[in-house]
Amino acid sequence: MNAKILILLLIPLLTVPIQDGFSDLEIATNSRVFSEDQPLFVYGKGLPNENLIIRLFAPDETIARFDQITANDEGAFNHFLITWPSSSSSFPFGTYTVEVISTEQNGMSKKIDVKFTSTTELVQVPVERQINTLVFAPETAAVNNSFRVFVQTTSDGLLIGTDSSKLLETTHVHLPSGRVEKLSDSFATLHQGLHFVDYTPREKGTFVFHVVAFSQGTISHGSAATLVQTQDLSGISDQIIELNSILGETSEELDTLKSEVQEFGSTLESASSNIDASVASVSSSVLNIEEASSQLNSLLFPIVASIGIIVALQVTILARRR
Repeated sequence: MNAKILILLLIPLLTVPIQDGFSDLEIATNSRVFSEDQPLFVYGKGLPNENLIIRLFAPDETIARFDQITANDEGAFNHFLITWPSSSSSFPFGTYTVEVISTEQNGMSKKIDVKFTSTTELVQVPVERQINTLVFAPETAAVNNSFRVFVQTTSDGLLIGTDSSKLLETTHVHLPSGRVEKLSDSFATLHQGLHFVDYTPREKGTFVFHVVAFSQGTISHGSAATLVQTQDLSGISDQIIELNSILGETSEELDTLKSEVQEFGSTLESASSNIDASVASVSSSVLNIEEASSQLNSLLFPIVASIGIIVALQVTILARRR
């Protein structure tokens, strides 16, 4: 308790209240940079006996702490909000936001950014919010074929943003023709901090996606380029697969033709063998005919000679009679 009383006494010396001359709500904190086990006090001034809502937002814009208090008769308030716990996935190091909301002044609110770090000693830690924007787009695509572009937005390493239409309000794409096309109304939210858009290019060339993220007064840019061609790698791959299929069918037909040619070759060899056998048989028959002809000639020659002798004798006889 003594430590807390000492901190309360030192509050006016450690902080500078955020004031607005046109409002009745002023807030401040006992420090802007905190480490583990340090208390966070919120104090200020509103309307007398006014009900106030105090919220502590984590770096991913989720509510880490929520309290409701009442100002005193003079409108002043001083509230112990939290003792910073050990760093964890629920309470990571980063930039947090303290917000005080008035319930009687048309919902007027004031905010202060504070830093939760590993140490506050001897190091000047800047209290600033940094948003990182990453864009993931395919390197190549085809005309009239839809592809998906992903966007990731983080603050202090945590995913932020659920309303893509507000977070990515000025996001656009630069077309090869030089025109600029707005994309903010086309995005959908996949998960907090993760957004995507399905885009269909209508012309060839390089498309540059320029993503602009704006959150809590901080802006961040990210970009990615996609080369759009007549067809993409998937189309070429399909053609290669189809060509491989045709080549496979052609190879099968060639194998079939080779088998048929081999069968035809064996048939020709068999026919050639039969022809050779037939020629040998004919040659043998010719030899036999020649032998038979010789034998026939040897038989007919004496007969023809005898007939000739007879005819000669008859001619001689007839000649003598005359």
